[in-house]
Amino acid sequence: MAVSVLPQINRKPDMNPVERLMAATAEDMARVNALILERAESHVDMVPELARYLIDSGGKRLRPMLTVAASILFGQGKGSAINFAAAVEFMHNATLLHDDVVDESDLRRGKPAAHMVWGNKASILVGDFLLGQAFMMMVETGDIDALGVLSSASAVMAEGEVFQLAKTGDLDTTEADYAEVIRAKTAVLFKAACEVGAMSGGADDAGRKALALYGLELGIAFQLVDDALDYGGQSGTLGKNVGDDLREGKMTLPVILALKAATESERNLIASALGNAEATDLEVHQVVAIFNRYETLKKTLDKAQAHAKAAIDALSALPESEMKSILADVVVHSVSRAS
Repeated sequence: MAVSVLPQINRKPDMNPVERLMAATAEDMARVNALILERAESHVDMVPELARYLIDSGGKRLRPMLTVAASILFGQGKGSAINFAAAVEFMHNATLLHDDVVDESDLRRGKPAAHMVWGNKASILVGDFLLGQAFMMMVETGDIDALGVLSSASAVMAEGEVFQLAKTGDLDTTEADYAEVIRAKTAVLFKAACEVGAMSGGADDAGRKALALYGLELGIAFQLVDDALDYGGQSGTLGKNVGDDLREGKMTLPVILALKAATESERNLIASALGNAEATDLEVHQVVAIFNRYETLKKTLDKAQAHAKAAIDALSALPESEMKSILADVVVHSVSRAS
């Protein structure tokens, strides 16, 4: 299983793992970013305006960086990682546009969500445009196996969103239901991003499977942390309002665990705020107090740590390299956001 030797990275000693990843992938990501801007163009003015509003809104582009990093890790590719990385970012942004309409979210990455500026119809249609462009970029590589990985991920992500919608406000939602939602709506794209990156880098079957498992476990850990932070973070850091998940009726793990442990009166308090868009900050704080009483945020973060360990373990069979070290450290950094 060949693994590339990473060129000397121009970095400062105090860089965090994501910044190290950015430095290690900078050259290829410049090409990815150029392709993203090129493919966001359209003769219909609203399309590039809305697309660039989201694309330029400050996301770190972690998923496409993982695609590029996985390709660099194996280092035997033919350049298709650039197309795959841009396609992954378009898939991600398309889901964000659609999600914000479904969730009626006001904020995205600390700015008014696109549908608050252009309306629901335009957001949905531009999301569809981005998906179409993503598949065009995949097809251009001529790699039918990688196209299968990403197209399958797209279908599973849509299923995950529908399943989450079906479970909105459902007090009988189980931990298994929740696990399936986050696997489908979040982790599958992390998995696909890493897997096609490894494929484009010339990985053998073992290397491909290792990166796919790494991405899956990282994605699960990432979403678990996000779901805990919704009740324990700050809106400026989160890029959305604290307690949005509660007001939107999302059955995340902190809610599910609290409902399982709570008294009848506590369950009633949670139920009254769940899915109530007008729930006050006081009501949200009362629900968070119940979570703290039963340590459901801690338990959620403990589960994130377990999946983070599984992500790092997935890399264990690969030879030591600087990129392998960076990818392992990115996992640690992703779960440390809640510290």
